[in-house]
Amino acid sequence: MTSLIIVSVLAVAVLYLGLFKYKTALLPVSVTGLLAAAAMAAMDWDLEKMYFSEMMLFDNYAVAFSILLILTTLLIFGLSRNYFEKISNNVAEYYALMLFALAGGVVMVSFHNLAMLFIGIEILSISLYVLAGIRRKDPASNEASLKYFLMGAFATGFLLFGTALIYGATGSFNLAAIASSGAFESALFRAGVLLMMVGLSFKVSVAPFHTWTPDVYEGSPGLIAMFMATVVKTAGFAAFLRLFLMAFAEASAFWAITVAILCILTLFAGNITAVFQDRFKRLLAWSSVSHAGYLLLAILAVGFSASSAVLVYTIAYSLASVAAFGIMILVSRARGNDHLDSFNGLARTNPFLAFTLTLAVCSLAGIPLTAGFFGKFYVFKVALAQGYTWLVVLAVINAMIGIYYYFKVIIAMYMKENANAVAIQLNPGFRLVLSIVVFLIFLFGIFPGLIANIL
Repeated sequence: MTSLIIVSVLAVAVLYLGLFKYKTALLPVSVTGLLAAAAMAAMDWDLEKMYFSEMMLFDNYAVAFSILLILTTLLIFGLSRNYFEKISNNVAEYYALMLFALAGGVVMVSFHNLAMLFIGIEILSISLYVLAGIRRKDPASNEASLKYFLMGAFATGFLLFGTALIYGATGSFNLAAIASSGAFESALFRAGVLLMMVGLSFKVSVAPFHTWTPDVYEGSPGLIAMFMATVVKTAGFAAFLRLFLMAFAEASAFWAITVAILCILTLFAGNITAVFQDRFKRLLAWSSVSHAGYLLLAILAVGFSASSAVLVYTIAYSLASVAAFGIMILVSRARGNDHLDSFNGLARTNPFLAFTLTLAVCSLAGIPLTAGFFGKFYVFKVALAQGYTWLVVLAVINAMIGIYYYFKVIIAMYMKENANAVAIQLNPGFRLVLSIVVFLIFLFGIFPGLIANIL
């Protein structure tokens, strides 16, 4: 809980720093505050405390995902030096809005009451509506913000209607009370579960509720798209799993087939569409959709092993996405666009960037000795334990499709030439963050037990 307070106060403090023109203090203060928030979250390990009349529960699940969200945001901030200054003079609003969104994410992973789930989602979403359209003179950014807002409004309607039906069937918003209500055979309860599933599916880009994703990612600033692909997706899936694990597990026989269908649609929609992309940012957007499909496999396997699988997967996915989006920002800035041809010859001019991006896409593809391999391994393992062999086979086929389109950028970097390519300059922040990511992807790829047995 202390970590949530620190993040919220930090967001307000950053706004005041911007108001009084202390621009040089924004990044150091934000980084220091996030480190303090992560440290305070770690101190809550094994304490399992309830807050606000059992509306929030900070158990090990909430603490682990809170730390992941905070540290991912810290990595993103490490890439932000001199980035926002090139877009706007009001740099403080970027940091503040991202911190407010982070606060919403922490609420989402620690809710114990459906009202807090809604509050967390809205805090996160409203901040992102603004961030997506923050380049006010850019039509693509305006379009991204409008699409995200309209789709988000519909999704919120579904979520609230589902929450109302769950309350009508069980008489409570409390997750434990819902789980013990015995209302699982009620038509009202089942309709509520399906409506809440639709609302949450939008937040995590599950097909067929994913259509906003490529346009919003493409129109948003690169660093904001990175935040959406990592922090937002992690918070969304942590909330999704927490709800179905703590409240709806006894009704899994009813909703499992629906989740399985959504999983298949998401895997094929994301992977097949990504094959035809020639811009790296859109490729990563469709890749993000496909990864939602893999994570749905863990939702099907409700249980504590599913929690560990989702945590390992989101850690691996977040690390690889930070590296991939970060290098995409550098290349598009230096060469004018993010077309795959812009990566031609990168291995010759910037071997470190080419190696880091190769490692990142290999992790996203699930190649052994990377963290992404064990992310997929644990998700497949829990799905197989629940008897979803046929679904895992389809997921493996989609993973093979993923290898094809991820390797297109590797081929461009190492096997194609760019006569006009010049070396891309790296600032110390970028180099440090990318080095940390490379180390962690290898570390968790070789010693997955460091994170696999946390929960």
